[in-house]
Amino acid sequence: MVMGLLLPISTFSMTTLCYCDSKLAFVRCCEPLLKGKLLAQNAEALMRSRYCAYVLGDFQYILDTYSQAKRRDLSLAVLQQDANETQWLALQVESHQLTEPGATVQFSAFYRYDGQLYKLHELSRFIIEEGHWRYVDGQMLDDCGKLRLGRNDSCFCGSNKKFKQCCGKN
Repeated sequence: MVMGLLLPISTFSMTTLCYCDSKLAFVRCCEPLLKGKLLAQNAEALMRSRYCAYVLGDFQYILDTYSQAKRRDLSLAVLQQDANETQWLALQVESHQLTEPGATVQFSAFYRYDGQLYKLHELSRFIIEEGHWRYVDGQMLDDCGKLRLGRNDSCFCGSNKKFKQCCGKN
């Protein structure tokens, strides 16, 4: 059973918003991909579902959605390193472009680790293998790292709240 925020995924209501920040209900967005009921229709959908898998701790899904070449060098144990201390907070998809032979997705993911806030800004590469979109690798962009937000700055999660009243709460 896949656990989500310490609860089984099956306990989420029909109105719980998806963790990928699509503004859609989880059950209509990424949950069918995570449960294997649907395939990602494009690289952005796969990237969003992989983000949700990180939020929910579904490391088997993450491993399964790597390209075959990358999967050979990975294990569940490697993917789970530091996972218990990481709290994923928000995702912002910036672009999705088809390329030859696959696609790229540029995104920013915000997370808390060891009490500090961080930004992961990546340009990810995806390919289609045997009819499935797969993650190949990503280029970390220059503004990755510790996030420095003032308490009165707007929150990065898109809530339109001040950071201190939203993700800045401990």
